[in-house]
Amino acid sequence: MSSEDLTAPLGMGKRRLVRLPFGLIGVGILSVILTSTLVWITVVDDPLGGEPVAVLPLDAIVEGVTSQDIEVVEIRPGINGDLGPNLRPESSKDLLGPRYDMVMRPDGLGPEAPVTGLSINPDSRVSERSDFGFLPKVSDAGIRPLDAYSRPIVREFTSIPKIAVIVTGLGLSETGTQNAITRLPADTTFALAPYGEDLDLWMQQARTKGHELLLQLPLEPFDFPDNDPGPHTLLVSLRPNEMMDRLGFLLTRATNYVGVIPEMGARFTATKPSMEFLLEKLKARGLMFADNGTSSRSIADDVSKEMRVPFSGVDVVLDEVPREDDINAKLLQLESVARARGVAVATASALPVTVRQLEKWVQDLEERGLQLVPVSATIDR
Repeated sequence: MSSEDLTAPLGMGKRRLVRLPFGLIGVGILSVILTSTLVWITVVDDPLGGEPVAVLPLDAIVEGVTSQDIEVVEIRPGINGDLGPNLRPESSKDLLGPRYDMVMRPDGLGPEAPVTGLSINPDSRVSERSDFGFLPKVSDAGIRPLDAYSRPIVREFTSIPKIAVIVTGLGLSETGTQNAITRLPADTTFALAPYGEDLDLWMQQARTKGHELLLQLPLEPFDFPDNDPGPHTLLVSLRPNEMMDRLGFLLTRATNYVGVIPEMGARFTATKPSMEFLLEKLKARGLMFADNGTSSRSIADDVSKEMRVPFSGVDVVLDEVPREDDINAKLLQLESVARARGVAVATASALPVTVRQLEKWVQDLEERGLQLVPVSATIDR
């Protein structure tokens, strides 16, 4: 018996095992993958092809807007994929307005309404220093404080009646002011009292929450001085230089506001020469005028139209009688005006009862077919 018979019993042939170099094969495959990836990145212009990309054509050229004024922000579509009216080509959203950020609802079902923080520093394009402080002005490119400081409408429904609510007297009471800023929605407009304390602080807090601002101007009532709006009140008897000094002082009490609204002023708003003088100065500084709706003899609307000054008139004063039932009745009246005309404007004070009723009223406003907007959205620009 040979040795081969012992290693291959029963006539079976010897098996030859082939050992493959698996390590070298793995290294080779890995090298091919890495080389292909490097070639892809080097040769192809879009190595992330297939990722969602949004391209926004900037066809329009806006005078006075430089590359530093344009910022790229994240676009987060809603659940249905619609980018919303402010991102559609036909949108009239102000190019100088603030940026928007979406926040997710606590239940995780989708985004809430956008939260907007407005600028809190005076815009150097639309402000200038004076002996009293910062005065609003129209920029060399034609940009107005009304344009730079207004709050754009986040979601605009063209067929829905719109309501603006102006809460006045901010800054006079620390508790009342803080309560209004904390509890009322961002589309509520606030009016700062020129004699309030810490107006710069309240301006910053209000605009950080997204509120558009007006400045209250003390104007002469019929029973002045028995009923006195305060120092630096604009009187119909003032000479032009005296009027300019008082107006200049008042306009510097705050910054970042879109216009003014009278404090009292029944006699002043009924006197055409005085109103023409005031509206001429406000127009030159790029501000709007909102009549407070307290005097049936006011000619502010007519004079504003003649002089082409941005104007909004108040239809309803909500808390002339500061009781819940009376405020609720006024809110119903406000809704009726809005449905009849398409837009309505109201004023209210920052009393706790008023803020509480407004907070309840706005909760289901859109479900009732109405939309709350800032006061600048009620004017014809």
